[in-house]
Amino acid sequence: MKILNAFSLGMLDPAAICGVVKYARLSLAEARLMVGGTTDFESAVGHIDTAKLYSEQLGVTVLPNRTNITLRAGDRALVGQYGGTRLPEGATQLPEGARIDWVYLVVE
Repeated sequence: MKILNAFSLGMLDPAAICGVVKYARLSLAEARLMVGGTTDFESAVGHIDTAKLYSEQLGVTVLPNRTNITLRAGDRALVGQYGGTRLPEGATQLPEGARIDWVYLVVE
């Protein structure tokens, strides 16, 4: 599984002729259960502060990793979509009024 801070069509395997991306919104508790106690995921969270925030939210260490991701059939991803004002430098807590929407993606 991959942990992402965004999802775009450009992440889908360009060699695939077609495919299906299924997604479901998760609560924070569901997202925590999905990764709870495991390190069996690849981070593609490019910003240090966002990775710190995700670590705090999920209860696991999410390392910052600026990388390109290609999602292929069978891949799964947990996407944290941040909504709010720009994070202050070094943030590990959500600013007032901000939120993270957690989404589970499966590529078929």
